[in-house]
Amino acid sequence: MGATVEQALEQLKSTGVRMTPQRHAILSFLMHSMTHPTADEIYKSLSPAFPSMSVATIYNNLRLFVEAGLIRELTYGDDSSRFDADLSEHYHAICRTCRTIVDFDYPPLTDVEAAATKETGFKVEGHRMEIYGQCAGCASRHRAN
Repeated sequence: MGATVEQALEQLKSTGVRMTPQRHAILSFLMHSMTHPTADEIYKSLSPAFPSMSVATIYNNLRLFVEAGLIRELTYGDDSSRFDADLSEHYHAICRTCRTIVDFDYPPLTDVEAAATKETGFKVEGHRMEIYGQCAGCASRHRAN
């Protein structure tokens, strides 16, 4: 994975953002999470350690981290954004049943971006690819029924 929590915190501090224990906890949780959590999931995980922290605090800090380029917001057409601290070039497989998101590596689709530029004249700034289906757990439960 990319930056460590400490590097990310230093990057924030250099832009004048004060580092609070809550910010540290949220960023650390995200950087160690493989599940692409929602703001509510982050809140449920951290609220026992930070009883005074509100859901609004989580949302505000997630916005701050997205704007600082430390995390990526994933929106897949459902109500809740998910957040990913892995900024490396990778793609997601998404279970339509349980909504689990799994990272997978594949060579970047630079040829697709080049084709888009050639066809449309766009200056391509990036792309997103998602694979949909059923995760192994949901598929095996479905076969068992």
